[in-house]
Amino acid sequence: MKTALITGSTSGIGLGIAREFAREKYNIVFNGLEANGAEIAAEVGKEFGVEVLFSPANMLKPEEIKAMVEEGIKKFGVIDVLVNNAGIQFVSPVEDFPEDKWNAIIAINLSSAFHTTKHVWTKMKEQKFGRIINIASAHGLVASEFKSAYVASKHGIVGFTKTIALEGAPFGITANAICPGYVKTPLVEKQIIDQAKAHNMPESEVISKVMLYKQAIKEFVSVETLGKLSVFLASETASTITGTAMPVDGGWNAQ
Repeated sequence: MKTALITGSTSGIGLGIAREFAREKYNIVFNGLEANGAEIAAEVGKEFGVEVLFSPANMLKPEEIKAMVEEGIKKFGVIDVLVNNAGIQFVSPVEDFPEDKWNAIIAINLSSAFHTTKHVWTKMKEQKFGRIINIASAHGLVASEFKSAYVASKHGIVGFTKTIALEGAPFGITANAICPGYVKTPLVEKQIIDQAKAHNMPESEVISKVMLYKQAIKEFVSVETLGKLSVFLASETASTITGTAMPVDGGWNAQ
């Protein structure tokens, strides 16, 4: 039985991805800051009959990230699949962008993926197998106004993905980035509010005129789609797919 570690996996996209891996009988290392994170993890484990471990590691703190990976390896022997999903967002014109928000977004969305990857790498190399899946964004491929830190972090994660794909190729380690359009999660719900303030328009108009405006298919991307794609990228079938940044964005990047 393989093991997947998924950051930010007690809510939103991460929880959806964790559920799909559990459905495929992976052991899961859950991570999140929710107060009931351990209960969420236990419920998924019970539902799908897999072993789970919950870590409240804060993605702002490299020492906690290292401890989380070490705890996962101690319990399960190796982390076969790493999904770097944890992320935050803040919307503001660049001249007003708070420096602490910039630093936190870069740390959580980008630097944390470096730390997790670094600490799973040796074991993956030893077993000649590893799958690293980075949840980037359509904003890892294109930009939108008022999202300087988020766009910078997601472009960065795409570049990081390509680099580790090259480094991992001789050792059976693949690395790919998934670039979703808008997914209806708590993060996006907050973006709707922030964008409404930034654009000075009602929230209902923000969804149609701002958020989904650039998507050819005017629908939010489903969490299940991202989960099933992640499971596929982790499979043996996907062994020659590496270094990619896959848009799952309703045709946004086709323009």
